[in-house]
Amino acid sequence: MHNPALKEIGFEGQYVRIQVPRGEVKNALLLMAARGFVGVNVTIPHKFEALDAMDEVDPLAQQLGAVNTVAIRDGKLIGYNSDGPGFLRSVEEAFGTQMPELRVLILGAGGGAGRAVAVQCALADCPFLWLANRTVEKTTALKNEISRLNGSTHVKAVAWEPEALRDLLPNIDLIVNGTSLGMKDDDAELLPGDALTKMHCVFDMVYRPGGAMTALGRAALAARSSYIDGRTLLLHQGAISFETWFQRPAPIETMRQGLAAALIG
Repeated sequence: MHNPALKEIGFEGQYVRIQVPRGEVKNALLLMAARGFVGVNVTIPHKFEALDAMDEVDPLAQQLGAVNTVAIRDGKLIGYNSDGPGFLRSVEEAFGTQMPELRVLILGAGGGAGRAVAVQCALADCPFLWLANRTVEKTTALKNEISRLNGSTHVKAVAWEPEALRDLLPNIDLIVNGTSLGMKDDDAELLPGDALTKMHCVFDMVYRPGGAMTALGRAALAARSSYIDGRTLLLHQGAISFETWFQRPAPIETMRQGLAAALIG
C-alpha cells in the first residue's frame, strides 16, 4: 500500500522489507538513518526493543508501551505508535461510532496488541472496558495502569471462560480480538459464538490471506453482527505512519486499493 502512495505524491523512493535479528534493532535503525531513510515501520517482535532504541518518543507511544513507526529527522530516531490511532480510525470508519459511545470487551488484553488497544480505548474516554486474558496477573496490572491513566473509564477484568463471557456479552457493544487466534482453522474458540447478536460490533485484529474468514468472523456473520478483520487496521495504521513521515495527509484510497491488490495476490 505504501509504494502506490509514494508514487502518487512523487516521492523518489520505495518501501522495502528488511529482516532484522532480535537484539539488532538499534544498530539496524542507525544504519538506515545513515543511509538516508525517511522512516521505518517496526513489526513483531521488535516493537518493544524499538521503544528503547529511540532518541525521542512521542507521548502516546510511551503510554502504549511500544513503537511501530519511526521517523528519522536530522539523524535522530523519533518513535511513534500508529496502532492505537489506527484502531480508533478503523472503529469510526467501520461502525460509524466513537469510543465514548461504546462498552468494550478486549480478548487477549495482556498481549502487545490487546494492551495497546486497551490503553487507547481509555485515552479516548471509553466509558466501560472489560479485559479478558489467560494470564490473570497481566489483566490485573493493566487494569491498574488504565485506572491511573483515566479514572473516568470503568475498567474490569472478566474470566476468559465461556459462561462468564456469555453472561457479559449482553452488556457489550464492541468486542475486540487482540490475540492471534483465528489464523488457523483449528484454533480454540474465542467466545461462545451463539452469544453474539446483531447488536454487537466485532473487531477481529486477525486477518487471513485471500480474505478467508476466521471462526470469529463466521460466528459474527451468522449472528448478523457488524464485523471487520485486521485488514482495516492495517490500512489505517499504515496511513498514519505515512502522515507521520511526510507530514501531509495520506492518499488513503490509493493505499486501500494497493493493500487489497497485495492481499489478493
